[in-house]
Amino acid sequence: MTSSELLDAVRRMLDLLGPDRPGASLPRQLVDVLQALFPCDAAALLRLEGDTLRPLAVSGLSHDTLGRRFRLQDHPRLLTLLQRRGSTRLASDCQLPDPYDGLVEGRTGQLEVHDCMGCPLYRDDQPWGLLTLDALDPHAFESVEPALLEAFASLAGAVLAAGERIGNLQQRAQREQQLVRALAEDSTRARQRELTGHSAVMRRLQAEIDTVAGTDLTVLITGETGTGKELVAQALHARSQRAEQPLITLNCAALPENLVESELFGHVRGAFTGAVGERRGRFELADGGTLLLDEIGELPLPIQAKLLRVLQGGQIERLGTDRQHRVDVRVLAATNRDLAAEVRAGRFRADLYHRLSVYPLQVPPLRERGRDVQLLAGGFLEENRVRLGLRGLRLAADAQSALLRQPWPGNVRELEHLVSRAAVRAMAQHAGQPRIVTLHAQHLELGPVAMGQANPAEAPLPVHLPLRDAVDAFQRRLIEDALTRNAGNRAATARELGLDRGNLHRLLRRLDLLPS
Repeated sequence: MTSSELLDAVRRMLDLLGPDRPGASLPRQLVDVLQALFPCDAAALLRLEGDTLRPLAVSGLSHDTLGRRFRLQDHPRLLTLLQRRGSTRLASDCQLPDPYDGLVEGRTGQLEVHDCMGCPLYRDDQPWGLLTLDALDPHAFESVEPALLEAFASLAGAVLAAGERIGNLQQRAQREQQLVRALAEDSTRARQRELTGHSAVMRRLQAEIDTVAGTDLTVLITGETGTGKELVAQALHARSQRAEQPLITLNCAALPENLVESELFGHVRGAFTGAVGERRGRFELADGGTLLLDEIGELPLPIQAKLLRVLQGGQIERLGTDRQHRVDVRVLAATNRDLAAEVRAGRFRADLYHRLSVYPLQVPPLRERGRDVQLLAGGFLEENRVRLGLRGLRLAADAQSALLRQPWPGNVRELEHLVSRAAVRAMAQHAGQPRIVTLHAQHLELGPVAMGQANPAEAPLPVHLPLRDAVDAFQRRLIEDALTRNAGNRAATARELGLDRGNLHRLLRRLDLLPS
């Protein structure tokens, strides 16, 4: 071999580390260079895994060789090559059985007398793998310098190690890019806010969050649309031991059924039309952190079964492969549906429901939170003040009263949008750019109850009543109104009025409001 041929082979090996070279094909390309450099009919690169050699790439051997595993105790020829530190050439009449009998292309049955060489590869001074060369000509390797194969093996080991490091860095960069995109989507959808409220129901919710946040229990967060279930999930994550790791969110209702599995578990190249590369799913992105499955009630039944297996075993399979990845993820789920009713209707798996609802949290609707509505409105006013470039944006007394009377079927989200619309309307009534804007009830454009036009609790009471009877009449109207708003639900009525259920029941009996 000439020096130019050797330098060309070295250049080809270094070129394998180029940015456009796929790492998975690196072993095959090294074997191609090996076969071009040495006079052999077959070449192989094998990886040592415990007491077994696994072929990574072969040339001149049948393709099924890649699916074989060569146990060293069953293949003394390979064991001999691996145990010797440098290059080894076995005698052409060596009696050790050849592992490639019947595998050399163009040959069947046992190999006749032939030439064989091998050299182990090392990583951190430990055996990593083995290069093997076979030639049908028993004298093929007589002119091969052992040092040349040793030099090739050393360089090949360095190239493989560098390729692995580059591949790991590329995978890490890809994961971080996906993570940045996922977090950017989350921050766009829900700006960083905190749970706000001093009402009794919110204090109880905060206490429940403190209780369960430090555990790894799965939490099912339920509540009406717009109540702030995602804020509860953020609070659970922020107060947990995983707070330094990402909180990843997947809205199960926002994706078509054929994409949900890929978003959850990831996919490999060619898994489906358009899958041009590997992609990590939300479970892998959340590894070490927390995954929020929002609108879990919308998850298709076939995906529910796969999600259950992940929750039970902690292992995922990317779409298009059966290779398993272990993940360490705390799962939170949120829904505005009654999942127990969905189970009874056959639309949600009972086993998944019980797996998710290890620790259920109910987020109260805004109508049960009393004066919390004013605290929330204050936060939204400040956001709009900044957005509109005002020095001040405030609520007039009539607007505050109207907010307290509103039933809020859309909850906190409805309040947020209402304040934004009212701020724009109020600004439009000023000529030029005002410095301070005050919102009045008329800017809110609420219904007649909120505007104080038909509130039973504020209807005039009969005159000339003794104080005790007047108080009873007011309480009766107030409770009847609350029962109507809560569709007769006494627990919800008690929460809205700030009463224990027992006290509400005694009031209902004393005021003759219990059904006969």
